[in-house]
Amino acid sequence: MKALFIHPEISRTKYNWVGIIENDCLDLEFLSAVFKEHGAEVDYWDGQIESRPCKEKIAEYRPDVVYVTGRPRQENFMIEYAVTAKALAREEARKEPLTILGGIHAVLSYERMYQDGVDVVVSSMDPHVVWEVTEAFYGEERVPFKDISGISYRDPKDGSWKKNPVTACDINTFPRADRTLFDTHPDRYRYLELEHAAWVRTALSCPFRCEFCMRNRMNQGVYSARDIRDVVDEIEELKADNIFLCDDDFLVDEKRVRQFVDLINERGIKKKYIVYGRVDFVAAHEELLREFHEAGLYYVLSGLEAVSQDRLDRYHKRTTDDINAKSVEICNRLGIHLMGMFILDLDFKRKDFKDIYRWSKDHHLAHVAVSIYTPEFGLPSYDRYKDRIITDNPSHFDYLHVVAKPDHMSVRRFYLYYYLLLIRLFLRAKREGVYDFIDYSGFIRSFILNIFRKKRENDDE
Repeated sequence: MKALFIHPEISRTKYNWVGIIENDCLDLEFLSAVFKEHGAEVDYWDGQIESRPCKEKIAEYRPDVVYVTGRPRQENFMIEYAVTAKALAREEARKEPLTILGGIHAVLSYERMYQDGVDVVVSSMDPHVVWEVTEAFYGEERVPFKDISGISYRDPKDGSWKKNPVTACDINTFPRADRTLFDTHPDRYRYLELEHAAWVRTALSCPFRCEFCMRNRMNQGVYSARDIRDVVDEIEELKADNIFLCDDDFLVDEKRVRQFVDLINERGIKKKYIVYGRVDFVAAHEELLREFHEAGLYYVLSGLEAVSQDRLDRYHKRTTDDINAKSVEICNRLGIHLMGMFILDLDFKRKDFKDIYRWSKDHHLAHVAVSIYTPEFGLPSYDRYKDRIITDNPSHFDYLHVVAKPDHMSVRRFYLYYYLLLIRLFLRAKREGVYDFIDYSGFIRSFILNIFRKKRENDDE
């Protein structure tokens, strides 16, 4: 049994963040561990780092199973590679491989993947399910697809798609991730200046319910956390000095975070950590954050989201502007890099773009990320905006594109203010020496060119 696991490129434009942010393919590493336990041969194609086309890899490897993971913006590539795998097999007159699509996008938007060339869509986050599908297809004692939880598949009788119920899984049943892909590329997989950063997941889903976020719907919305000692065991063994604790929110349980810090210190583990965490946790736990920083905490990625209370309330953030400000103040005082992430809402007026810049400057927030409000496939927000959606191209659902008509201005004008804000943020970051390894000039030139573009695919004028 030969399995090829594919992580498509993020984008085929220059905005793919290669060399700036390259994510460790953790879901594929879980799958690899499961397949190898059953004696399968495994190989990978990661579009972030590969120099040759995926088609060449498929043609050379001739897999029996092709699994492709991805986010909404990678949907086109996911389907393309499944179709390619089938087509190559037909050209060579050999048996077509079993093609499976999965990952974050498939959890909520599985119906978008009901396409020719796709055999199965996996909506479960449990890596064992993918092996169950493979065994059902190739095994001697075949279990019917209808008996496998969390998948969609074609009915062999009429070719129609069938969807099985999804059961929430327990992350403690996951195998230890197989790090072959990560270890064979010591010069890749980074988060900004932290090079060769290994992803470690300690929990599934998120206990909070922010309105715009798809991640709290993962694993059927059920929060499942690993034994923290097992997490530290894994970190101790990893051949990486930088660890991305990629939970949707690692700073959830004070007792659990404190236990993590204590264990890291007890074992003398010297590494740097990147975590997602809410600002209200940061604001309420300065002393714990101090200890965590001394143990290696480097980046806290936090959704500040907005500088007005009405928007924070609308997003169901359960925080305030004062809490946002306090979290920035605490991280600055402790020497922790807080990455403040803001949403550029579709109801923005010109002043709102300026307010984001002014707030970050006034509060000395050095690390700022902004994203355009995107009604996500499969969320209630998409249904609310469905009459205003101006593109169905999933590649545009990357938080860099306007995908629904703004309230108070044209799409073109929204982009104008967006790029002006980006230019101001980049220039400020350059002055303050943030991300010195990035070629600011290239990005700024690109932003300026985009301002003067005459037409976009999804412009409304």
